[in-house]
Amino acid sequence: MIERETFLNAAVVAGCPEDQTRNFITAKVLLQERQLIASAAARLCDQPDGPTAIGYGGARGGGKSHWLLAQMGADDCQRVPGLKCLLLRKVGKANLEHFEDLRRRLFNQLPHDFSAFRGILSFNNGSRIIAGHFQNEKDIDAYLGLEYDVIGIEEATTLTARKYQDITTCCRTSKPNWRPRIYSTTNPGGVGHAWYRTKFIVPFQGAKEDETRFIPARVSDNSFNNPEYRKVLEHLSGWQKRAWLDGDWDIAAGQYFTTLRREVHVIEDFDDTRAREWFAALDYGFAHYTVVLLGCRDGDGNTFIVDEHAARLWLPQRHAEAIKAMVARHQMNGVVAMRGQPRLSMRSQAEVQTRPLMLSDLQRFVAGADVFSRQSDGTTIAGQYEKHGITLRVANTDRVHGWAEVMQGFGEPNVGLAEGGVRPTLFIHKRCARLIETLPALQHDPNRPEDVLKVDADEDGVGGDDAADALRYLVATKSRQIREMKLRGL
Repeated sequence: MIERETFLNAAVVAGCPEDQTRNFITAKVLLQERQLIASAAARLCDQPDGPTAIGYGGARGGGKSHWLLAQMGADDCQRVPGLKCLLLRKVGKANLEHFEDLRRRLFNQLPHDFSAFRGILSFNNGSRIIAGHFQNEKDIDAYLGLEYDVIGIEEATTLTARKYQDITTCCRTSKPNWRPRIYSTTNPGGVGHAWYRTKFIVPFQGAKEDETRFIPARVSDNSFNNPEYRKVLEHLSGWQKRAWLDGDWDIAAGQYFTTLRREVHVIEDFDDTRAREWFAALDYGFAHYTVVLLGCRDGDGNTFIVDEHAARLWLPQRHAEAIKAMVARHQMNGVVAMRGQPRLSMRSQAEVQTRPLMLSDLQRFVAGADVFSRQSDGTTIAGQYEKHGITLRVANTDRVHGWAEVMQGFGEPNVGLAEGGVRPTLFIHKRCARLIETLPALQHDPNRPEDVLKVDADEDGVGGDDAADALRYLVATKSRQIREMKLRGL
């Protein structure tokens, strides 16, 4: 049992308001440190400019389900009379048994009634929690059109993005002293992995949370786990171990880029003057994203993807201006820029200083073959870009070879060099948000395991392989090399 003094100190550190802490103490619900951080985030939803969705997810056994019911019942329902809460979980029988076990542990000090038949837990002030469930996604439709002040969703990644969006339309209130909110708990993986990662994890990792707050769960957060449970998780392998033990969101079942590690391959900063060669690649789309990646190679053979342009529903003229602006944000090393120029014995310092990078400095600017296909009027997309100052050439579009080149660049960061591991030579700057967001979700094509399964972004622009294709073009296409050799007679 957590000591009261320890709990009070942890609540202060987590940022819990005093009345929230009193509510938990009154109910004798003493949450652990990570759970208190989640509860403090839940109280941010009270603020007019605060979040409307709280996500608590990661490793298994982190105490997420315990927190969800505690927050709804011991805090929210106690401070606002007449609150109507919906707690959704997949599979009804398991949900009700799970709910009953938690209710008995959490609320034995709070006067309440529970109807197992209706699945409704009611408190003396009129607030209530409805234990909902769904076997299939169509079961969610039974709740649509109803009004709930709070919605809690367990195992949120078992829902598709569309069903999650549908259920959010039910989160509304007529109470003047309450701001509706959605709490969700889950583990990495499942049909909803990609949208949950985009909605909660990406803003959290980029420190750009606005409407959401995410609290990562770890198995070590829960001091009540038996030691054997952790050993069970440690004996897992592949994506399940990374997901359920480490709470790693950069995974998926069937994930293609299994060696991609954010802490290794995503860099915070890059000095442009290190570049010895610059290049770019374009993957074209209109309804889908057009993605342009700008990369360079340093003197040690490392490749850096330093910038990204990604937009859809734009015409080539608009893309061209944005691409030029992206290139101009970077600097060309003055010494590298003078390659091929006549050597002068006296050069001023100004002549070798850096200058803005220009399209003409790129050793190559490649694009997929579709850009060069002639349309009914005889024109090409490449020709339209040419009119706006961007000359493209055909990329190496061999998919299997291209993905192998990318994998080679990522190396084997989980294997030490002393054990024969391959050193990573491909790195991505954090500003390449779409590339970083979509790469971990790509999966093997079940009909061609060496290839990546083609996938389009959804109607909200989530997911897709556009950025990955641009990366493939960039890495797999090499600059043309011309050699001069003297002819020798026989």
